[in-house]
Amino acid sequence: MIAALAQSARKYGFLLSQLISRDFKVKYKRSALGMLWSLLYPVLMMCVMAVVFRGVFRFSAPGVSYLAYLMTGLTLFNYFSEASNLAMSSVVANFSLINKVYLPKYVFPLEKCLFVGINFLLTLLPLYAVILLTGTGLCWQHLLLPFDYLCLLGFTLGMGFLLSAAAVFLRDLFYIYGIVLTVWTYLTPIIYDIRMIESGTLAALMKRNPLYHYILFARTIVLFHETPAPRQFLVCALSALCVLLGGALLFRAKQDRFIYYV
Repeated sequence: MIAALAQSARKYGFLLSQLISRDFKVKYKRSALGMLWSLLYPVLMMCVMAVVFRGVFRFSAPGVSYLAYLMTGLTLFNYFSEASNLAMSSVVANFSLINKVYLPKYVFPLEKCLFVGINFLLTLLPLYAVILLTGTGLCWQHLLLPFDYLCLLGFTLGMGFLLSAAAVFLRDLFYIYGIVLTVWTYLTPIIYDIRMIESGTLAALMKRNPLYHYILFARTIVLFHETPAPRQFLVCALSALCVLLGGALLFRAKQDRFIYYV
């Protein structure tokens, strides 16, 4: 299934590039700063959250820079949040195109994940600026981060397939998922250290959150300059693979019925 997706992505590479180009033009149309917002937005969000949670609520990350801790989590979670949200509406938003010509429908959630992925690569610039300015420093283990990013892409794409297929039949999902994302944000240790929570049901639930493991993988490298344990590699890879396969199989099983729900 994954091989078929990769083969089709190559076959429809021109279509993907045109859809991505269209999304960039629409997103930054009449914007004075344009793509600079890809760099400014995460920095501004980090500043606001740092003031609120560090300055007011006195959150901290013992032994490391809180700004680097916060920015690492925000960068990864923001990618998932934006990409999964756009992928969810991608099929419904392109019904007019689907009705006119034959297109493999999974191109649309894939394109959204790749489009946001380009913005994600741009957000790595302010992330590394924070890493350097806070004295966190660099290490050779940063070369392992692309593995983490690919796992995050696979997990997000799988969720995109699931959500986009479900949204065709249940339009209420557009409203429900916003609430789910809010809950998911607080169940992921982005702004706080998970060690603040005593062992129990809540801590166990958080550790079953795949995004927790992707962020933990990145923080192990960025903040502690350590190589993640083999178990971390395995958990990240398996969670991404299972969700990607599950999402792709569900999408393929339901895609022939999409046309009846225009």
